[in-house]
Amino acid sequence: MATQIKRNSKYSESEWAARQELAACYRVFAMMGWDEMIYNHITVKVPDEDGSYLINPYGMHFSEVTASSLIKIDIDGNKVDADNPWHVNRAGFVQHSLFHRNVPDAHAIIHTHTTATMAVCSLEGGLQPTNFYACNLIGHMGWHDFEGITVRDEEGVRLLQNLGDHRVLMLKNHGPVVMGKSLPAAFQMYWVLQRACEIQLATMSMGKPIMVPDEVIAVHQRDQYQVAIPGGAGKADFDAMVRRVDKIDTSWRD
Repeated sequence: MATQIKRNSKYSESEWAARQELAACYRVFAMMGWDEMIYNHITVKVPDEDGSYLINPYGMHFSEVTASSLIKIDIDGNKVDADNPWHVNRAGFVQHSLFHRNVPDAHAIIHTHTTATMAVCSLEGGLQPTNFYACNLIGHMGWHDFEGITVRDEEGVRLLQNLGDHRVLMLKNHGPVVMGKSLPAAFQMYWVLQRACEIQLATMSMGKPIMVPDEVIAVHQRDQYQVAIPGGAGKADFDAMVRRVDKIDTSWRD
């Protein structure tokens, strides 16, 4: 990510870096049109603090989020930042707390309601191998039946079962949950999913799509490492998008 400004003295160096990275991610989502009014959520673990997480203030648009306005919460969704006047959306953190608690490498979790991803989540057969990006994901996604708004803890058992070993869970009739070992990794995975869904939507609107056979999907996934860029999954992609955000507004850094 681009060079950070001097950190807010209220926070440790590692927490401030996490806050800036997450605030930047919210601004990127707003720039891309992946926001949903004041709803939806991206969360990250606070480094060096077991059981502490950062989430967006409920009522604030993604384009307004700043590093200092993010709310620190515990694993149960309770505010740790007593002086932060904003609220936390329970519907947002019930599923996030479940995955943060039970999936050790879920450092970052993204859940949004874009038209393309929700449409594919609402389609019989879901994401299908009709395009380049979909081939990255086939066989690496879980599916979960719609049970209503996610505010009931008892749904957690089924969410975890349906996630399995995957890090993308498609909530039917609802939207995707994408997890990553880092925020840039989760961002990159979300971008791939978004593009796969957008292209599937466009293709199916024109007629019968061409399905990629299983053996070609296997080759495609096998060879992905050959286009990996140094720096870690998604880092170059994320940094490039943050540079675009900075050309619009740098207030996310505050």
